[in-house]
Amino acid sequence: MEVRRKVDRILGMILSTIMAVMVVNVLWQVFTRFVVGTPSSFTDEFARYLMIWVGVLGAAYISGRRMHVAIDLLPTRLNKEGQTKLKTFVNWIIIVFCFTALVIGGLRLVYITFILGQYSPALQIPLAIVYSVIPISGMLIIYYKLSDIINKQL
Repeated sequence: MEVRRKVDRILGMILSTIMAVMVVNVLWQVFTRFVVGTPSSFTDEFARYLMIWVGVLGAAYISGRRMHVAIDLLPTRLNKEGQTKLKTFVNWIIIVFCFTALVIGGLRLVYITFILGQYSPALQIPLAIVYSVIPISGMLIIYYKLSDIINKQL
């Protein structure tokens, strides 16, 4: 559980940093547009990429904190053992989905954009870097769900 707390803390700090950078970035955009009169060319794209990272990494963080949205109609009607089995089953479904869609699919997306040499228009950074958050988030969610199953934290 100590490793999980460290992962939570590091992920929380990364998300806070990304949010702070995004706020500064948007403030700079507003300043250059309304005060200087010529909007900055990179801030819109940079804010979009930061929002992608916050959204996808935030999903992993929320999954790890077990704060995600859930419909608990069925679990409330089951006894304690049934609830545990259902939650374990749901965690396994989440693991399979994250592995196939986020990890494998995300790695394929990163690989394809890297091989094709796609770059962002304004920032001129490889789009593979932007998309790399997808498999990273998938691996984090898998880690959290396996930790929940192993430690019976359902």
